[in-house]
Amino acid sequence: MLTIQRESNLSAEDFCALAFAAWGVELDESSMAAALLKTINISARCDRLLVGTARILTDGYLFGTVPEVMVHPDHRGRGVARGLMETLWEESPTGLFFGAQEGLEGFYESLGYERSLTSFQKRKKRSS
Repeated sequence: MLTIQRESNLSAEDFCALAFAAWGVELDESSMAAALLKTINISARCDRLLVGTARILTDGYLFGTVPEVMVHPDHRGRGVARGLMETLWEESPTGLFFGAQEGLEGFYESLGYERSLTSFQKRKKRSS
């Protein structure tokens, strides 16, 4: 059974395991634990297994952004991302701004999001 909800105590271990399955990247658990404390975390669990997650980084008044939406490859195409995005919207104290991966624009538009500003990024190397 799929459950999607705000999860105050999302474990860094679960998040990092999902990131590896979804993106093939290894994240530092202690750094991720600190990051999870700074965001509103939405989880999608099939029984107890974390199969998806999305986060909101917000000032609580003017601005909210979505750093990522992740769904385990084995659970894609089952409405998990849609459920995560709907729950994000319900839980967000502000409007939301985020960048979309190329090719997913139509998905976000189907949820009522409009194309907005062009986004830019400049990455720093993560310390190991």
